[in-house]
Amino acid sequence: MKAEDLNTKTADELKKSLDDLKKQQFNLRFQRSQGALENTAQIRRVRRDIARVNTFLKRQESTAPAAGKAKAKSAAKPAKAKAAGSKKSGKQAA
Repeated sequence: MKAEDLNTKTADELKKSLDDLKKQQFNLRFQRSQGALENTAQIRRVRRDIARVNTFLKRQESTAPAAGKAKAKSAAKPAKAKAAGSKKSGKQAA
């Protein structure tokens, strides 16, 4: 699974792909435990594909609502004033 393919998919398509990959991972783990899995590298490939799909899902979730929330957060937070004597030094005041 290539990143270019995932970039064009919608969130619903990515969730379906994630579900399919998790089922495939389960089947591969089951085959490995039974000694029927010949190519153990498939488990690694599927695990990385799952991580890749999760990354794209998180990226889509963060980019869509972040545009509206960023403006609201910056307007809602007051600026913090720094106190001049608040710096910690290794010495204690006497």
